[in-house]
Amino acid sequence: MSLAAGIDPIAELEHELAGASPVEIIAAAQRAVRPGKLCVVSSFGTEAAALLAYVAEVDPTIPVVFLDTGWLFEETLAYRDDIAGRLGLTDVRSIRPDPAALAAQDADKDLWFSDPDACCRIRKVEPLARALGGFDAWLNGRKRYHGGGRAAIPVVERDGARLKFNPLANADREEVEGVYERLGLPRHPMAANGFASVGCMPCTSRTQSGEDIRAGRWRGQGKTECGIHTMALKG
Repeated sequence: MSLAAGIDPIAELEHELAGASPVEIIAAAQRAVRPGKLCVVSSFGTEAAALLAYVAEVDPTIPVVFLDTGWLFEETLAYRDDIAGRLGLTDVRSIRPDPAALAAQDADKDLWFSDPDACCRIRKVEPLARALGGFDAWLNGRKRYHGGGRAAIPVVERDGARLKFNPLANADREEVEGVYERLGLPRHPMAANGFASVGCMPCTSRTQSGEDIRAGRWRGQGKTECGIHTMALKG
């Protein structure tokens, strides 16, 4: 990546990767930061294995950060272990919320109902910020074809003190689906039961025919994101 005077290196990298494949984007992310300072954040949800397969193709030792919120389905936890083993991922880190924060702010475990944004903050946003403290950049699985606020995501962007790469930004649904077929990867166990997108138990529901892929997340609450992609992560 050129650092010519007057040229924003992030904008230049975005330009270089505008039409790049997922593997090319992941490889470029590795080159852009110091050795060992890149990670991938994965929910091990219904489409997560596609990004992880591309990561494994580039370097299966890239750390995988998994947010175990305390509200995940047992099927998701089992799927995490299955996919990590199949792809040969060697460094999957399960990150949990701060017990003191849970005791102080969600002792009755009903914060998801009274204040879902606060629940996401203490169970996802804050733990991820701490986990990213030792990294210069991270990869995530957002896709433009999900629509909404994700329809125009760039391939690379600044996220507070770090870079955030979106390797599947350019991919369409057919490409993502093709990864499962090409590698014979299993689907998330809940996908066959109508769950197009899987997050925490209290805030995940089945998606009806014709609905947006993320319609089952925070249904009826006017909320579409947990916060890890809508605010700069400090840590």
